[in-house]
Amino acid sequence: MATRPAPGLFARMALRKTVEQVQRETESSELKRTLGPWNLLFLGIGCIIGAGIFVRTGSAASLHAGPAVLLSFLIAGVVCALAGLCYAELSSTLPVSGSAYTYSYTTIGEFAAWIMGALLLLEYGLAASVVAVGWGGYVVSLLSDFGMVIPVALTGPTGHHVQEAGVDVLVNGAPVTYLFNLPAFLICAAMTALLVVGVSESAKVNNVIVAIKVTVITAFILICGGYVIAHIGTLKANWSPFIPPATGAKGEFGWGGILRAASIVFFAYIGFEAVSTAGQEAKNPKKDMPIGLLGSLAVCTLIYILVSIVMTLIVNYKTLNVPDPVAVAVDALGPQWAWFAKLVKAGAIVGLTSVVLVLMYGQTRIFYTMARDGLLPRVFATVHAKFKTPWVNTLLVGLITAVAAAFFDINTLGDMTSVGTLAAFAIVCLSVIWLRRTHPDIPRGFTVPLFPVLPALGIVACIALIFTVETRVLVFFGWYTVGAVILYFVYGMHNSRLYKGLDEIEAAPMGEYVAPIRQQP
Repeated sequence: MATRPAPGLFARMALRKTVEQVQRETESSELKRTLGPWNLLFLGIGCIIGAGIFVRTGSAASLHAGPAVLLSFLIAGVVCALAGLCYAELSSTLPVSGSAYTYSYTTIGEFAAWIMGALLLLEYGLAASVVAVGWGGYVVSLLSDFGMVIPVALTGPTGHHVQEAGVDVLVNGAPVTYLFNLPAFLICAAMTALLVVGVSESAKVNNVIVAIKVTVITAFILICGGYVIAHIGTLKANWSPFIPPATGAKGEFGWGGILRAASIVFFAYIGFEAVSTAGQEAKNPKKDMPIGLLGSLAVCTLIYILVSIVMTLIVNYKTLNVPDPVAVAVDALGPQWAWFAKLVKAGAIVGLTSVVLVLMYGQTRIFYTMARDGLLPRVFATVHAKFKTPWVNTLLVGLITAVAAAFFDINTLGDMTSVGTLAAFAIVCLSVIWLRRTHPDIPRGFTVPLFPVLPALGIVACIALIFTVETRVLVFFGWYTVGAVILYFVYGMHNSRLYKGLDEIEAAPMGEYVAPIRQQP
């Protein structure tokens, strides 16, 4: 049973769940344990492969790193590996739904957990919107190959000018502007409906999607790689210079641009972290979670490197500032490869569908856990009587991601996502250090090697990448954090079940939520 802390604001903010309480919540969860190691591995791969390759690689190369975006992927991969090791230890020790939110609650305290929950909304909710925008770009490109054209005003962020080759499109002397992004809105709505039906059904669909996506990506690497080898004499000019000279502006080429691009593509690696949100639905979390986390990260890092090499050799990096950079690359193969271009675009669409699915899935489980803790209204813990899914908060997540994808541009959304992700990863690395100091003897299915050096390096690396992001995004992040802090003191602090001395397994008052039907163990 949780107890009240000693008087004092800081003691109240540092109120922590006990490890025993977290374990009881895990045992009492009404979510079905349906996910094995392969499901978790595919869950991670399904999220990682897509966002970086299909969406943000283009803008990172075109605006910041040039062909050296390859180095940006390496830097981001190393930073992500440091965080991944920490996630693996925490997920094998505290296998619960809620991911980094619950880790923070158990180690640093309630206030840190609340801030983590706010960061994860940026990491998952807005990341899903970013990928949905990329999905829309590939849909528009593929449909145009078959002569079907979506009105251009319905394919981009509200108020932004329509451009071709970086130049505004004019009609009667006036620039054409977008109304909103209809395809991006529709994919978010469709994934919301699928998640309401149930995670086991979603996982089955995701496995099929990942298999198709990996096949298409492999074909892209082999065919385009063969094309590059056959024409290396002319294509090598696209790598000259490999690191474009710095322009003097912050983050524009040179080594500063490489680091800036690393912060852009970093969010593409959050797929491995999404695995940890499935702790309460894993069959054997202590064994399976590290496999899903580190396995998906290793597989996808290799694929990222190969694709970035091929893409920046086939076309000049300056042409890649589009939502669908892979489509630009395959179109450059020539008309004789038109069939392959269509295949790759279709594979990108399928692949990005799984990314939106996994990101939205992760966000719904975080809201579910926060609502169970009383930090969000209890209605968000409502579990559907038939589907056994948190359907109310799934609808909310769907609305947030759909609106963001429909009305905001991909670069702004992506930068906001990167900052939230990096800050969350830094807190996770700190949580490992904290838990090792406070609970050195707790059973751990996996431990971070070279402790505490690697977790400390993870913290430093994440903070360093945060400050490569544009100032306007950092200002937004600052105000967003202030708003989250105010909301904690206004609502979360006063409704926390932990502070009230209530175990999560106790029933909530009548009428607060629809009581779920408990599953037999």
